[in-house]
Amino acid sequence: MVVVLQSDLRYGAVLRSNRALSDSRSVLWRPARIRVRPSTAMNGNGYAEKKKSNICTADELHYVAVSNSDWHLALWRYLPSSKGPKRNHPLLLLSGVGTNAVGYDLSPESSFARFMSIQGFDTWILEVRGAGLSMPGLESGEVKQPLNDSKIRSVKVKSTEMVSKYEESQSESKLLESVVSRLSERLSGFLIEGQRSVKPQFFDLQERLSTSLEDFQNELDLLVKNDWDFDHYLEEDVPAVMEYIRTQSKTKDDKLLAIGHSMGGILLYAMLSRYGSEGKDPGLAAVTTLAASLDYTSSKSSLKLLLPLADPIQALKVPVVPIGALIAAIHPFATRPPYVLSWLNPLISAEDMMHPELFDKLCLNNFCSVPSKLLLQLTTAFQEGGLCDRSGTFFYKHHLSKSKVPVLALAGDQDLICPPEAVYETVKLIPEHLVRYKVLGEPSGPHYAHYDLVGGRLAVDQVYPCIIEFLARHDMC
Repeated sequence: MVVVLQSDLRYGAVLRSNRALSDSRSVLWRPARIRVRPSTAMNGNGYAEKKKSNICTADELHYVAVSNSDWHLALWRYLPSSKGPKRNHPLLLLSGVGTNAVGYDLSPESSFARFMSIQGFDTWILEVRGAGLSMPGLESGEVKQPLNDSKIRSVKVKSTEMVSKYEESQSESKLLESVVSRLSERLSGFLIEGQRSVKPQFFDLQERLSTSLEDFQNELDLLVKNDWDFDHYLEEDVPAVMEYIRTQSKTKDDKLLAIGHSMGGILLYAMLSRYGSEGKDPGLAAVTTLAASLDYTSSKSSLKLLLPLADPIQALKVPVVPIGALIAAIHPFATRPPYVLSWLNPLISAEDMMHPELFDKLCLNNFCSVPSKLLLQLTTAFQEGGLCDRSGTFFYKHHLSKSKVPVLALAGDQDLICPPEAVYETVKLIPEHLVRYKVLGEPSGPHYAHYDLVGGRLAVDQVYPCIIEFLARHDMC
């Protein structure tokens, strides 16, 4: 366990206070000098680290060791406001696949995590293994600042062990580089062929992909030999941080509240199912899921278009898919004239639901590379029976009815990734007295796409109050 405490943290070149000065509907900040107060507490499970990356915008950054592995998971902590209501349970936030904590704390004006802390919740964001600031070999490694300032989330670990792993992974690295390079060539060729009138614009795309690939190489030595799947998150990462949060928050009943977006919600559903099948208490007082489902087979999810890629990825034994590098590379072509890839934007956010600068920040900083094993297991959510464990014998949806935990399930009316019908496919399996289901958005607008439930401009008025009301109702010890 590593604990880093900061009364004021820096994000980029802007200094801000970590205490809100206004009511719950807005978050205001005042300039402040950085004051670092390193913890010196030690125990048998870890140690205190005095250095603190300026990437983290939380009040505290904690590292939690995972048993039977060398991974240390980053936990961003937002301390409850003294002006907020007294809460009985800490709140755990889980992000989507291939994303980090930035999506929950995009800016002072758009921070789901900070909003919840102002409402009195001791709020924690988990960055699962391979995401954000989580890393292996922390005890023997040195955390460095990003090599490329434009990609805030890059993290590199330098140690004797990792150098050895890098040398061992050269063949896999070259194979992956070849695959991604061919992908960039084909994508550039496709765009050039279809947009000859703006052909010069697209000579830059392959260069951007190449640059992003260089950034991606910095992550590769952490991923190639440290591959994992969904069950690693479910069985190791989430339980480890839940136990750690319990020791820090010291609730009377040892339970947490939890919110999961996209894959984060899938993890919560899977946990309820697994514990329900075993007749055990998952240690959750209540759960909110945002745009999540265990079964997408009946929906028109746009992710179905990517399913044909699963076979070649498996056949070529590609270890990692550089989602973050690819999104960062193509993002300018979706948000700048002549907007030839603008059709990709609604996958993330509906029209006029995010400020352009925040949308840029999200696309350039929130996404990471993902092990193929993880993606391949998640594809079972699009097959008969829905998501299953790595053995293919335990189908999570089949046991969800055995859970006794209250659930609030929210969907976005224009979510192309997890449409409302996909969300409902899971909701209908939960005992009716334990579940509340709501679709955000109106026929004439506003509309909600996949990320808007977390960071859309109207979420603070239309989404957050719904979540607060539900969590408060189940926050009794």
